[in-house]
Amino acid sequence: MPKAAFPTIPNLGAMSDFIGAFDVPSKVTDYIYRCRFSHCWNGIATRHSDTMDCKFFVDGKGVILGLAHPAFVAFRERAGRNLTDREASYIAAEYLRGRLEQEDEHSLYDVSAVDVARIIVKLGIR
Repeated sequence: MPKAAFPTIPNLGAMSDFIGAFDVPSKVTDYIYRCRFSHCWNGIATRHSDTMDCKFFVDGKGVILGLAHPAFVAFRERAGRNLTDREASYIAAEYLRGRLEQEDEHSLYDVSAVDVARIIVKLGIR
């Protein structure tokens, strides 16, 4: 009997189109952040960090979210497949949304393996 295929989100189109532009209202003030996804890349090579990096523009300023690579390994071991770049961008967007809602603005966020795993569950990625 063939092994069951796991449904995945197809990676069609430009990477910058993975996530449409979105707004994040602050829970602290009335400010609304304007966010736009740019792209993902392997942070191991560029920043010498054990991350998958995702870049967004928040109010026109570049923001990097480094998703801890050990969470990707744990997901593969549990799910039997790799996370896609598109799924990584969703995880990064959800983390960014949470930080901006609290007005926790930075140009670089290191997203822990625990946080990546938490967001995978929250988004229902299997």
